[in-house]
Amino acid sequence: QVQLVESGGGLVQPGGSLRLSCAAPGFTLAYYAIGWFRQAPGKEREGVSSISSSDSTIWYADSVKGRFTISRDKDKSTVYLQMNSLKPEDTAVYYCAAGEVVVTGYLQNEYDYWGQGTQVTVSS
Repeated sequence: QVQLVESGGGLVQPGGSLRLSCAAPGFTLAYYAIGWFRQAPGKEREGVSSISSSDSTIWYADSVKGRFTISRDKDKSTVYLQMNSLKPEDTAVYYCAAGEVVVTGYLQNEYDYWGQGTQVTVSS
């Protein structure tokens, strides 16, 4: 059972930056596609970004293109979501998810394992 742990959330002012991390202690993420999702209060969870297991395919939601960057470290143990130019509408709980067979990257049912989430609040 792969247990995912997100970290890096917090309170930031509009225009600021945060970097979220997704790791699976004791496991390598090398064989998994990783997706980042978020859920704002009163809204459904939505896809934010994903990276394929080979790192060759990356997807971003239109709302974050040009501001967020997903990456995986060299030893394949951690996936990052660098979030720049943050807006109040980016406020949400952010979740990472891992899947062995992921086609679109943004469909939640493609993922097998989920983290508990980390809160991101963008406010002045």
